[in-house]
Amino acid sequence: MELSELTALSPADGRYRYKTQELAQFFSEYALIKYRVMVEVEYFIALGGIGLPQMKKFTAKEQEKLRAVYLDFSVQDAKVIKQIERRTNHDVKAVEYFIKQKLVKLKLGDYKEFVHFALTSQDINNTALPLMVCDAYTMVLEPELDGIILTLNQMANDWKEIPMLARTHGQPASPTRLGKELFVFVERLENQLLMVDSIPWMAKFGGATGNFNAHHIAFPKVDWIEFADNFICKLGLNRQRTTTQVEHYDELAAFMDGLKRVNVVLTDLCADIWLYISMDYFRQQIKKDEVGSSTMPHKVNPLDFENAEGNLGYANAILTHLSAKLPVSRLQRDLTDSTVSRNIGVAFAHMLIALKSLSKGLGKLIINKGAIETDLDKNWAVISEAIQTILRREGYPEPYEALKDLTRNSNLVTKSTLHTFIDKLKIKPALKKELKAITPSGYTGICPF
Repeated sequence: MELSELTALSPADGRYRYKTQELAQFFSEYALIKYRVMVEVEYFIALGGIGLPQMKKFTAKEQEKLRAVYLDFSVQDAKVIKQIERRTNHDVKAVEYFIKQKLVKLKLGDYKEFVHFALTSQDINNTALPLMVCDAYTMVLEPELDGIILTLNQMANDWKEIPMLARTHGQPASPTRLGKELFVFVERLENQLLMVDSIPWMAKFGGATGNFNAHHIAFPKVDWIEFADNFICKLGLNRQRTTTQVEHYDELAAFMDGLKRVNVVLTDLCADIWLYISMDYFRQQIKKDEVGSSTMPHKVNPLDFENAEGNLGYANAILTHLSAKLPVSRLQRDLTDSTVSRNIGVAFAHMLIALKSLSKGLGKLIINKGAIETDLDKNWAVISEAIQTILRREGYPEPYEALKDLTRNSNLVTKSTLHTFIDKLKIKPALKKELKAITPSGYTGICPF
C-alpha cells in the first residue's frame, strides 16, 4: 500500500499532516540526514582551518563548494545515502561515504580521509540533534506559542473590566473579572517560556569515549578541547566537556520537562474555556456547513479545545518518557537513546496539532455578556465576604457567624434579603448605606495588570 495521508500509521503524518508538515524539515529521516551532512561538512572545513599540514592547500573557495553539499541537499541525495546505508548497515558511516564521493567529484579527493576524522557517530548525532530540536522549537513551536499568548493578552485587555462570578471548588465565590482570569494564563505561559528559554543547547563532541583519544594520538600538538569548543560554539551550541560516548541529555531532558509544564498550563486553559462554553459565558462562531453532532442538529461542540487537550496529553506522555529515558545510558553508552530520540518529532507534532487547534478555538470565541451578568446577579451571597469584612473593621461582634447563618442556603439569598439583614443590624446609618452600596458586579477587587 502506497504511503499517503490516508495510509499513514500515525495520525501526525496522516489525519493531521496538514497541521504538522512544517516539522518534516526538522524531524523526518531526510532532515536528520541533512543535519548530519551539515555537521560533517562544517567539521571538515574547521579541520582545514587549524593548519593541519595535510589540508594546507584547502582553500576558502573550495570550502564554499563543499558547503553547497548540505546547502543544496535534496531528497534524492538522502536516497543515495540510504542506498549506501543498506550496504554499510550504519547510518552515519553512509553519510561519511556520501561526502567522500562528493569530494571526489569536486576534485578534492586528496582530503577525503579527513571526513569524519577521529570521530564517533555520536559526535555527529549529538551535534545534529540539538540543532534540529532548537530550530524546530524556535521556528515552529515558539511562534505558535507566542501567537496564543498574544491572543490571550488581547482578549484579557478587551475584557478587562467585565465582572464575572468566580467559582472555587465549583461553587460561587468572590467575583472576579473575565480579563484577569485570562491574563492568569498569559503570565503563567510567559513565566514557563522564560524558564524554557534559559536552558542551554548542549552538544557532545569528543571522540569515541569523550577523551579525544584518536585526535590526540594523530596530532598531539593541537589543542583539541579549544578546537571543539570553538567549533560547537560557531554552530550555536554549547559543548559538554566531560562526557562518555554520548551527551548526557540532562539539559535536553530539562527542555522536555519545560515543554511539559507549558502543555500543562495550556491543558488547564482548555479545561477552563471548555467550562465557560458549557456555562454559556462564551459562544462559538458557526460555520454553515460544519456539523456538531450526527444526530443532534443544535450542537456546536467545543471540539477545538477538546482536540487540543487530547493532543497536549499525548505530547506530554512522550515528553515524559524522553526526559526520563534519554539521560540514562549504561556505562559509556548503549543504543536506547538513538531509537528514543527519533520520537522527539512525534511529541512536537502532537504539541503543534494542539497549539493550532487551541489558536483556532480562541479565534472562534464570542463573549456572551448577558449570561455572565445573569449568573453574577443570581449570586448575591458572594458579597457576604465584603459585608462581614467591613463589619469586622467596625468591631461588630461575630459578623462571620451572622453572615454564615444567613447565606449557607445561597439559593434564597437575594439583594432584598441582604438589605433586610443590613437594616436589622445595630450600626450607624452611614455604615448601612456603605454596605448596601456593595453589589456583585462592583465587588471585583484590584486588577493586577
